[in-house]
Amino acid sequence: MMETILNHRSIRKYTSEKVSSEVLEEILNAGIRASTTGNMQVYSVVVTQDDSNKEKLAPCHFNQPMIKGAPVVLTFCADYNRFNKWCEQSNAKPGYDNFLSFVTGAIDALLVAQNVCIAAESKGLGICYLGTTTYTADKIIDVLNLPKGVVPVTTVTLGYPDESPELVDRLPLEGVVHYESYKDYSKEDIKKIYSEKEQLPENIGFVKENKKESLAQVFTDIRYKKQDNIVFSKILLDVLTKQGFMNNEE
Repeated sequence: MMETILNHRSIRKYTSEKVSSEVLEEILNAGIRASTTGNMQVYSVVVTQDDSNKEKLAPCHFNQPMIKGAPVVLTFCADYNRFNKWCEQSNAKPGYDNFLSFVTGAIDALLVAQNVCIAAESKGLGICYLGTTTYTADKIIDVLNLPKGVVPVTTVTLGYPDESPELVDRLPLEGVVHYESYKDYSKEDIKKIYSEKEQLPENIGFVKENKKESLAQVFTDIRYKKQDNIVFSKILLDVLTKQGFMNNEE
């Protein structure tokens, strides 16, 4: 299992081989064994395998080719719809129409997603996370017919790899781990932590290609711009309101 985790690669190209229902069910069963707040399991997973449905999902993920190329697309959702109905049918009054509850459901969904990914990779499958899910949550809700109380949190494509990319760089352990309490970073610390990433040939190429002064500027000015973050934040906040997670009244 450690070897599986340490050799994780994002796979964006898949063979035409289908994922059997038996393998998929085994992977999903591993997913739902993840930790969950209060054992409430306030999440759902929507499995998309039909080509016409993947076609509908593709624009929600900026038409990244792996949506239509992967045999399986999994959308992980924070879901209080099911839990609320159970409470109401059991003469219990649910109080989960607030932001904290959404965060709880989102954490649950992400824990399940990571379990699914590790289980899939251990079976020889490839996966790729798509961060676009929260950008276009409103559109995904429509495509997947998600009722009130359900919000998509992340998407994972799944299939047998048709590529073997190199391992992607990660920051050194000392750059992300703090013992006992948080130790803030000095300028020298920051320089040391990011030096290897900045010196990678592909990253030097990104800087030149985008005509920027530094790799950091590629992130702030090209990949994850403030303007985009504001726009997508507004969309997500509107989604949370529409889906019933922004009630601040007692």
